[in-house]
Amino acid sequence: MKKLTLFFVVLLYLGSLSQVFAQEKAPSKQFWDLLSTHCGKAFEGKLVSPESDPRFAGKLVMHVRSCEDGRLRIPFFVGEDLSRTWVLTMDEQQLIQLKHDHRHADGSEDAVTQYGGKATNTGSASMQFFPADAFTAGLLPAAVGNVWWITVDETSFTYNLRRLGAATLFSVKFDLTKPIDTPPAPWGWVD
Repeated sequence: MKKLTLFFVVLLYLGSLSQVFAQEKAPSKQFWDLLSTHCGKAFEGKLVSPESDPRFAGKLVMHVRSCEDGRLRIPFFVGEDLSRTWVLTMDEQQLIQLKHDHRHADGSEDAVTQYGGKATNTGSASMQFFPADAFTAGLLPAAVGNVWWITVDETSFTYNLRRLGAATLFSVKFDLTKPIDTPPAPWGWVD
């Protein structure tokens, strides 16, 4: 009887431990949940890279437009250019993938689209890294060394790109404390 009681006590203890671990969210899930709190909101940003880039001289706007189960779609506008959408997806292992959906004004896909990468680990609650994947390397051989990363906290969202082995650095930061009016849908948007 003592052995049976001890067995059940150990079993209960192990069961409670597994519930504690199951209740702790992976850092990637914490990141995802924080970003999802901004669903439906738009924010203005500014280029914070060391060097200016004339391709990003217009008003910079991000819109956390769509928060579906396992997928976030965030259009990124540069002035009147509504061609870009960042697409984040989360898999069963809670690893996040970043893809860049580029469209023409008529909604058709650009020749250079769907590039990006997938996190190789769960990252941190405030930062996720996305090294270029095989598709990206095939589409854009010069981008084989690209690493994108996104940071998010209570006050800001920053999208970054570094091309390893090159001087390329792109960084744009958005103020999450000051939502702006919701922009129009990006080119090619399908609900």
